[in-house]
Amino acid sequence: MKHILVLHTGGTISMHTDTNGHVTPEHDNPMNHVAVHLEHIKVTSKDFFNLPSPHITPRHMLALYHEIRKVANHYDGVVITHGTDTLEETAYFLDTMSLPDVPVILTGAMRSANELGSDGVYNYLSALRVASHHKARHKGVLVVMNDEIHAAKYVTKTHTTNVSTFQTPIHGPLGIIMKHDILFFKSTEERMRFDLEAISGTVPIIKAYAGMGDSGIISFLSADNIDGLVIEALGAGNVPPRAATEIEELTAQGVPVVLVSRCFNGIAEPVYAYEGGGVRLQKAGVMFVKELNAPKARLKLLIALNVGLKGEELKNYIEG
Repeated sequence: MKHILVLHTGGTISMHTDTNGHVTPEHDNPMNHVAVHLEHIKVTSKDFFNLPSPHITPRHMLALYHEIRKVANHYDGVVITHGTDTLEETAYFLDTMSLPDVPVILTGAMRSANELGSDGVYNYLSALRVASHHKARHKGVLVVMNDEIHAAKYVTKTHTTNVSTFQTPIHGPLGIIMKHDILFFKSTEERMRFDLEAISGTVPIIKAYAGMGDSGIISFLSADNIDGLVIEALGAGNVPPRAATEIEELTAQGVPVVLVSRCFNGIAEPVYAYEGGGVRLQKAGVMFVKELNAPKARLKLLIALNVGLKGEELKNYIEG
């Protein structure tokens, strides 16, 4: 018998659609009334939060980490139900923490509990199945949606409403959920994990666009009002010339700046040596993040700053 802890945090999976088609939170979480007739699985559930996922902050993510760290050794796995808008960020945050060695699975729904074709109950039961599977151990935090198993580091929401919204660009899913079995055909890499007691700091994300810098958006930022910055750059890792000058001024002040591409696929790298190109940005101290989107790169930098990484140690972690 596998004993699985379920932490409900809110989101569409626990919401209700009214006659006008408006989706709102339920006070009585419908997931608490799901009959779990899964062989060899016992469930203990707790309404940890009841928040739409745009309300989730890194402090909520940290509270989840502390709860899992405190109680997970009494269970064989953990399932977290979560709103889909920021699910990938919570999953990545938890995957960066020093969690106990049990499967931790996040799931959610794209359709509320009373909508036609609601996917919440199915995803919930699928997540329980994965959390209880022996091969789910040692794979880091996983996201289970729509019969697929994804690594927290790479998965992202790709569609506003489609039930197959969660995808892993470049790599594809780690595994699939079959009717009577679960198949893993990939593994995850080892990486640094941290134990945080508190988290704070201001790390905004700025997306690059044609003519960026003319309006002086970055010029309003300084070491006095931000702790770090994420640039979602053009193409392989480039920005317009004026924006590059402003970024260089920030790095000269000691503000850590990390860069990802705004492209859906591919990895940013310093290739172009013209003004605003990635080569010059790297020389100015901008750090290039591999295989993370901007929201996850923000969390990576925020976590690194909160554990006290600086200088070369920070660069090696961010670019590793």
